[in-house]
Amino acid sequence: MSRRRSKVRNQKGFTLIEIIAVLVILGILAAVAIPRFMDLTSVASEKAAMQGVSEGKSRMSNQFARNLLMGDTAQNSTANLALKGNNSLWDAGDYKLTYLAATTGRIRITASGVGSVKGTTTGGWVRPQ
Repeated sequence: MSRRRSKVRNQKGFTLIEIIAVLVILGILAAVAIPRFMDLTSVASEKAAMQGVSEGKSRMSNQFARNLLMGDTAQNSTANLALKGNNSLWDAGDYKLTYLAATTGRIRITASGVGSVKGTTTGGWVRPQ
């Protein structure tokens, strides 16, 4: 019986050096992982904004086709399409779309995050000939 108690008394926890080594390793891992995670969130925000621009391009193409089908080709100038886009096609979920007639046949589409959503990207739509 005394032999069993002596084993219990001789068992000790981690040494101070072992605990410090584990804390140093965890600190290094955290120092490497946190900046990578921050980069991932900013990249994801930009990719989501690019999706908003793609949606804006699709909406411009649909409006252009709708005008053609209705025989209203006068509405297919870049200025009229951009105006129509800013009046009715501006909402893309978490992104606000703005349309600007950049040059003849081109419209610049900008997707900007709304509220706590971040990310802004600009793309261009070219009017079909």
